[in-house]
Amino acid sequence: MRSAFDFAPFRRSTVGFDRLFDMLENSTVGGTQENYPPFDLIKLGDNEYRIELAVAGFTPQEIDITAQQNVLIVSGRKGEENEQKGDNYIYRGIATRSFERRFALADHIQVRGADLKDGLLAIELVREIPEAMKPRKIDIGGSSGKERSAIGGGDQPASKQTVDAEAEHA
Repeated sequence: MRSAFDFAPFRRSTVGFDRLFDMLENSTVGGTQENYPPFDLIKLGDNEYRIELAVAGFTPQEIDITAQQNVLIVSGRKGEENEQKGDNYIYRGIATRSFERRFALADHIQVRGADLKDGLLAIELVREIPEAMKPRKIDIGGSSGKERSAIGGGDQPASKQTVDAEAEHA
């Protein structure tokens, strides 16, 4: 099933955004999305986030958190000993079914840690941009006056600089 939008015109005029368009096109593939367990996404600061999942009835040993490249997978599997207790439930409203929840992470998002308290699983995330990827200021006209440019950076025309450079190297 294809998306209702055609992103082909945007693919032609952008560079490096292929992954973004793939995510947009594939977001509707698969029909209905699973909405269990419910979660909250909280922005704590400019580069800090928290995901809180409602996982009542699960223990830390029954929950698995895996961070792969740009994907965070949270899954839960109830142990079989809990299902075979022989309890006589009249009504069972707390869902204890297995689940797998996937979160797409942006580049440079790292998982700091996770904590389970009062039926809420809190996963701490932080964006750590490498020093080489951070924006830096580029000075204009920072070259020394002795350097010559191929496009005529001195006080003489470029043709005269070329003739002078050839004479120096001869």
